[in-house]
Amino acid sequence: DISKLTSKIDQAAAKSAQLKEDVKILEAELGAMTKQQAEMDMIRFETHADYTTAKADLELGLSGVRKALGVLREYYQSSAALLQDDKLGAFMQQPAAPEHHSKASGAGSSLLGLLEVVESDFANNLSKEETEEDDAQSEYEKVSQENKVTKAMKEQDVKYKTQESKSLDTSISELSSDRQTAGSELEAVLEYYSKIKERCI
Repeated sequence: DISKLTSKIDQAAAKSAQLKEDVKILEAELGAMTKQQAEMDMIRFETHADYTTAKADLELGLSGVRKALGVLREYYQSSAALLQDDKLGAFMQQPAAPEHHSKASGAGSSLLGLLEVVESDFANNLSKEETEEDDAQSEYEKVSQENKVTKAMKEQDVKYKTQESKSLDTSISELSSDRQTAGSELEAVLEYYSKIKERCI
């Protein structure tokens, strides 16, 4: 009976020790995961700030190039480019207008072509920045969600293993008490037996 109690105590103690070790490992993993998530949050905040700055710069550049293109297209497509009003001519002495003035359309088309390439580059870079930001945000949200699920599972494991360990420790205490009681009873019975045996012999 005492040997059975001792065996139960040893098994419970071994299981309790293993559970306590598992809890330590889980808590270390939770700490590492929390640190990793904090680093990820900081990196995501920084990359989003970089994206916001780059996007604003690209949108500003794109807007400027588009305005310049609009003005130049209007200039090179209009028939009266930069002609002065005749009403002002009476008050101001102007040199005579050149007889054969024409717009430099070759230079204008080169300039428009160059600005269209710049516009395309700005638009492509903006699109690339937006795509990279969307991908980074999606990945961040995916990993963060996975971390939340893993963290919740590990926290539950810690909770249940801690409860089970405490329950085993309580059982060990009770079993030890039972073993001590059984041992005391056995000693009393053996002592009584030896006294009776002395009388019988």
